Amino acid sequence: MNKMHIIRTITAILLFALPATLTMADEPAQKPNIVFVLIDDLGYADCGFNGGDEIRTPNIDKLAHSGAILESHYVQPVCSPTRAALMTGRYATRTGVYTIVRPKAQWGLPLQERTLANALHDAGYETAITGKWHLGEFDPAYVPTSRGFDHQYGHYFGAIDYFTHLRDGSYDWYRDDKELREEGYSTHLIAKEACRLITAKDKTKPIFLYVPFNGVHSPMQVPDSYLQPYPGMSGPRQKLAGMLAAVDEAIGQIVESLETVGLRENTLIVFSSDNGGPRPGKNTPLRDFKGSIYEGGVRGCAFANWPGKIPAGQRITEPMHVIDWYPTLVKLAEGSLDQKLPIDGMDVWPMLTTQAASPHNAILSVQSPTKAAVRMGDWKLISQAPSVNAPARAARAKTRVKNRQQGAETIQLYNLATDIGEATNLAEKDPERVATMKAMLDVLLKDAVPSGAPAENEGE
Repeated sequence: MNKMHIIRTITAILLFALPATLTMADEPAQKPNIVFVLIDDLGYADCGFNGGDEIRTPNIDKLAHSGAILESHYVQPVCSPTRAALMTGRYATRTGVYTIVRPKAQWGLPLQERTLANALHDAGYETAITGKWHLGEFDPAYVPTSRGFDHQYGHYFGAIDYFTHLRDGSYDWYRDDKELREEGYSTHLIAKEACRLITAKDKTKPIFLYVPFNGVHSPMQVPDSYLQPYPGMSGPRQKLAGMLAAVDEAIGQIVESLETVGLRENTLIVFSSDNGGPRPGKNTPLRDFKGSIYEGGVRGCAFANWPGKIPAGQRITEPMHVIDWYPTLVKLAEGSLDQKLPIDGMDVWPMLTTQAASPHNAILSVQSPTKAAVRMGDWKLISQAPSVNAPARAARAKTRVKNRQQGAETIQLYNLATDIGEATNLAEKDPERVATMKAMLDVLLKDAVPSGAPAENEGE
């Protein structure tokens, strides 16, 4: 027996003797990479996969159709509250983030809150945000790199100029929370940084990449080349079409980067709008727009995609809320949900993968502790109680008079299964259901904290 034969024989014996848990076929599954894409002010029906037929969104549509389209994915009426809910898994009634965090405002997401980035970092993830933060910056303790993110790139606030990155005359563009003077269309820059982070990621860790684009939020700005495919449109709607096309292109680049480095098959991609679209966006067939607790303000355009894990071709009608991603993603990451503050979100993984029912018996939509809605099954109840906020009482009293003159009710009840446009108020016809749902809403609002925003900013 020659030396080489002896070596091969010994190697074969050692491999045969290894425990099955150490063989390639039985290696423990890798933790998934997570890419969460949040689109600013996207209309429910502007993308092709959700009924849009005017704006071309091929990259977004391909991801949506090869994953699970979430037809009843609830968000908050405006941007900062949705971001707070995503980052904490907690309703605004817990965090006090009911409204928009303005530049130089002396508040933000409370520091006692544990963020999704904190939880995933603790689970061994490299964590990065590229895009819009919008949860506070007046003190260094509030910025992304102090809230669990290893990397930060982009801007703190909304409504920045897409080319100059100015907001109200002040520069709003940073890398790792240090001001960065850089030119370029912000959608392009955010995508470029996301692709760089994917390519340069720590090979020993999975990555959580949070990509909150400022597109398609106003101001309506886009390079002229993106307008050329839409000669039949004009004005703000044409600008929106070009801006969304640029976002679609950016998402295609991110997916291509994942594929190039061999990460796509083990990456969960979640896509959502941050609130209902304002005009000129389209929320068909939903009622109303951004800033409202009607469906057009709080039902987001959303899907989830993970090849081989989330079955393709699904349209899931079961309701869920953006708060649900916190426990769902932390569980997938094998992280800990053991924390001092209670979590409102629930694990929706079975709903996404096995057609299980929604884990919720009730979902809260809240604009303030006195203006909220609850969905239970197919039914939705809206309560717009008079506010007791003294500084705003007189102005709101005038608004209530105007609403009564226009036929608006304090209590409204809708059957979303037959009336998704919330056109017919059934409150008077079904008082027992109103009583049951109002009792549930009262429970959900019982311990609601006040807004963290200064009184003069509330309601903006």
